[in-house]
Amino acid sequence: MLKNDNNDHEHSTHNHETITLAGGCFWCIEAIYLELKGVLRVLSGYTGGTTVDPSYHEVCTGTTGHAEAVQVTFNPEEISLKEILEVFFTIHDPTTLNRQGADVGTQYRSAIFYHTDEQKKASETVIQKINASHVWDAPVVTELSPIHTFYPAEEHHQDYYQQNREAAYCRLVIDPKVAKLRKKFIEKLKK
Repeated sequence: MLKNDNNDHEHSTHNHETITLAGGCFWCIEAIYLELKGVLRVLSGYTGGTTVDPSYHEVCTGTTGHAEAVQVTFNPEEISLKEILEVFFTIHDPTTLNRQGADVGTQYRSAIFYHTDEQKKASETVIQKINASHVWDAPVVTELSPIHTFYPAEEHHQDYYQQNREAAYCRLVIDPKVAKLRKKFIEKLKK
């Protein structure tokens, strides 16, 4: 399994940009972003912790410090960073510390691991607007941290939703999130 360091020069060019997002189970976040026009690649994995090359089992214990996250690579000419962030703050609850629904622990925290100073500033602006507009009943607790090392998850975690549509978790947890996305962001969906 290869790791992606922040120095791989793949994070921002004229036709694509990458940001890393954590908002609960990475299966949910991955399924959402794969639906959006302008999203070129979504890779599930782990970041923000101290263990080198952790496994899913290790991350699930909550002892590695990692969050389940996705790296979203997108074409900013088709979908803006602001739109990527608007979707992010719509499809998970950014006000619950270390929790998304029944998933509890630091591995399920809400976090943006930014790759550039511009991403950090854009994230801060979006969070300020959300807090000022009281979209949520509580303040946003989303962590903002620079990306360091991102470890891709095991192969069976990639494209999980598409490959396991009949699984109970997919039907009960992911399907409603995808339905919400399709209703609220219909103009942003891939055809």
